Amino acid sequence: MQKPIAWTIAGSDSGGGAGIQADLHTFQALGTYGCSVITAVTAQNTFSVTAIHNVPAENVAAQIAALAEDLKPKTIKLGMLGESAEPIVHFLKEYSGSVVLDPVLISTSAHNLFSDDINQRIGMILQMLPLVTLVTPNIPEAETILGLTINTHADIIKAAQKFLSLGVQSVIIKGGHIKQDLFAQDYFTDGKEAFWLACYRDLNGNYHGTGCTFASAITAALATDYNLYDALVIAKMYVTEGIYSAKKYGAGAEPVMHSAWSNEQQQLPFLSQKPLTETVKPFPDCGVNKLGLYPIVDAASWLTKLLPCGVTTIQLRVKNKTGTELENEIKAAIEIAKKYSARLFINDYWELAIAHGAYGVHLGQEDLRTADIPRIKNAGLRLGISTHNYYELAIAHALRPSYIALGPIYPTTSKVMPHAPQGIARLKHWRNMLNYPLVAIGGIGLPQFSEVSAAGVDGIAMISAITQAEEPIKTTQQMLDLIADQQRFFLLPQWDNEKYAINSNHNMESNP
Repeated sequence: MQKPIAWTIAGSDSGGGAGIQADLHTFQALGTYGCSVITAVTAQNTFSVTAIHNVPAENVAAQIAALAEDLKPKTIKLGMLGESAEPIVHFLKEYSGSVVLDPVLISTSAHNLFSDDINQRIGMILQMLPLVTLVTPNIPEAETILGLTINTHADIIKAAQKFLSLGVQSVIIKGGHIKQDLFAQDYFTDGKEAFWLACYRDLNGNYHGTGCTFASAITAALATDYNLYDALVIAKMYVTEGIYSAKKYGAGAEPVMHSAWSNEQQQLPFLSQKPLTETVKPFPDCGVNKLGLYPIVDAASWLTKLLPCGVTTIQLRVKNKTGTELENEIKAAIEIAKKYSARLFINDYWELAIAHGAYGVHLGQEDLRTADIPRIKNAGLRLGISTHNYYELAIAHALRPSYIALGPIYPTTSKVMPHAPQGIARLKHWRNMLNYPLVAIGGIGLPQFSEVSAAGVDGIAMISAITQAEEPIKTTQQMLDLIADQQRFFLLPQWDNEKYAINSNHNMESNP
């Protein structure tokens, strides 16, 4: 399959750690074909910039025209703007794709990159803002562009709002310069949605190319058809992995390394509505036995049919009852589950689950915004969370649930789904990446069961494949037998609360 085309319009870094060199490395790693428009040629190494030559505007215009004729971009990343913004502005006014602007003014180490009039540089950036999808300043850059002082999380939020007022569609302010944080966390807003992306801070190194790499990773993810929220999470994972694997090649800062898609939970950011100030404690786990076959039923009577077959995990999802009738249904299901020592998760109705001593609660993304998560945790219940993309996965990760569900794996008719089927390849990638118990759901029946179980998931959830089967008990027993027969099924361990611990340098590290 042909790769999508992404452009970088930026300066060249002779040291290879930033600029178009970092951008093209990132594009290649994340599955895009990269083209470049060079706006400036810098003489630099790992500890200093010794000279800058701005490419004349007419040459920049010629580069853009040559590429536009033959290699049209799906997405564009803007970095160092060079001598003049005019040819870039002229092109962007007719361009309809996504544009990510890394407003290169101040390096990660807080060095001014320009010896000429900084106000001219700021003016060029302000001219670009209404033409771009996302701007990605670090704190010194945001301070310089906006004329603000940023010392706190509240200051970051105010600065982001000011960027929106200048016409940009969305902004993410990188918070790495707030050194007192346990986390390196960035703030995003598009005026509709706002959230923080946090990873544990690495206090040991001095890194080069983080800003360029982050912006170009967002650009590459957008080019490969991820939405902006997913692209932000993917880019945060990519640059975090690049920092963790950085190596020293010169006397100064370590260049960010470039690899393929992140395959470690260690790089997955926590996504939350508020900045994180401390490590979040995990929910209780689900025990040593895997979740296994995980029917989702709409009535307590199903428990009396399925639990005697050997089902050990089940979910009650009631959609047609309210008030006393609903409460009695939940109470009955909890009593039956306790009789069989089964793990019963109540869908949505977390207050009733707490009141009647359920084993756990399962929540969809929309319910996470209204549920009292600390109250559920304090009651000792387990928590399962539905996810459909990287954005929702990062939300779930910030809550440290008992398990994570991914779906739909295949097309499903059980309910209207706004998300495309994930497929087996995505399921396997998430299984390899996550240390949480992973439950597959959506469109899974007997024909798909062996393929899903071979992916190594910890549970297989289904609704219609059992509840609408001609012989539900027989179908359930067939699936249980398939689980027992497949030696490759359930090879990965349950979430281990001790596996990921914070070391003295505030990094999240895997203990041996």
